[in-house]
Amino acid sequence: MIARIAVWEPMPDDDRQWVIDAAKTVPGVLDAYHLLDPATGNGLSIAFFEDESDPAVVKAAIAQRAEEIGWNNVPRPAPKSETIYRVVRKG
Repeated sequence: MIARIAVWEPMPDDDRQWVIDAAKTVPGVLDAYHLLDPATGNGLSIAFFEDESDPAVVKAAIAQRAEEIGWNNVPRPAPKSETIYRVVRKG
């Protein structure tokens, strides 16, 4: 399993369900979560993929959906960082 974690400072404040829905259209995407620190507005985006999944394909699906809904028509924050991890243990 692979995990992608993006750090947002701040997390976009729109309804981000469209991102998760777009990601889950890609085979091999297991689940995705958005976490928000209400005190700071910062957040994390965490997604889990099967080993053979390509996170770049997921990013492309999200980018396509963003274009379709006009999300990029106004300035938005970008993630401060993105890191891909291999999951070595699961509970």
